[in-house]
Amino acid sequence: MRIRDLIAARRPFVSLEFFPPKEREAWAGFFDVVERLLPVHPLFVSVTYGAGGSTHAHTLEIVSRLKTAYGLEPMAHLTCVGASREKIRGFLDGLRAAGVDNVLALRGDPPRGQENFVPDSDDFRHASDLVGFIRREYPGLCLGVAGYPECHPEAVSPEADLDFLRQKLALGGDFVVTQLFFDNDCYFRFVEKVRALGIDAPIVPGVLPVMSLASVKRLVGMCGATLPSAYLAELEAADASGGAAAVAKAGIAYATRQAKDLLARGAPGVHLYTLNKAEAVLSIIAGLG
Repeated sequence: MRIRDLIAARRPFVSLEFFPPKEREAWAGFFDVVERLLPVHPLFVSVTYGAGGSTHAHTLEIVSRLKTAYGLEPMAHLTCVGASREKIRGFLDGLRAAGVDNVLALRGDPPRGQENFVPDSDDFRHASDLVGFIRREYPGLCLGVAGYPECHPEAVSPEADLDFLRQKLALGGDFVVTQLFFDNDCYFRFVEKVRALGIDAPIVPGVLPVMSLASVKRLVGMCGATLPSAYLAELEAADASGGAAAVAKAGIAYATRQAKDLLARGAPGVHLYTLNKAEAVLSIIAGLG
């Protein structure tokens, strides 16, 4: 089914994001995590594409299995990195053959070791190019696009960033999934600005449970998100007193409070970045009641 239709029919909801293991030897453990999270009844599950499209074949196979073997509604991430018309068509044909109806169209991050994004094709320089191509060539697919509550780190201004989002939706995007953030007011201000442009597409907030202090510091530097000073101090105190386990406990508790507040204030649902960690997700869901 198309995710936009599912969102219209069921609120509030939880959806989940997974990343495909690079090595097939790790697939058994990955699908163990999926099975443990089936009782969550996610509205949909997304599977990332890998830096530089490095795991695109795994993404295609995994979303197919999530659909056929587990009865989940999957969404495959697809990026402009390393893209060509033939490669994109091959991937989308595979999705269609597997009965997968949903794609998250992204520009994508530069491959490891490459500081800036360099397009591999003039056809796919921006996420909007990918959205337009998919909508023309595969009109039956439901298209998600990314939104940035705190502005894309490469955008020249917040206004320009909002205009890029408007373009993606005008070209065929059906709904928005946001980049991670840790201050819910950022999300609600973002939604107000988007609505002021006359856009009524669903905007699903992305929530990350922090499991590692070093990882989250690196991640916010890459994606432009802000780590509130009080939360950073809480994580650093947890790390000093109890190490990684204490950081994870604090991160899960914060993500639970964040998700609960988002839903209470009217967000349509929450998209949990699972990090392929079942325990963290189950704890958050239990906290949501």
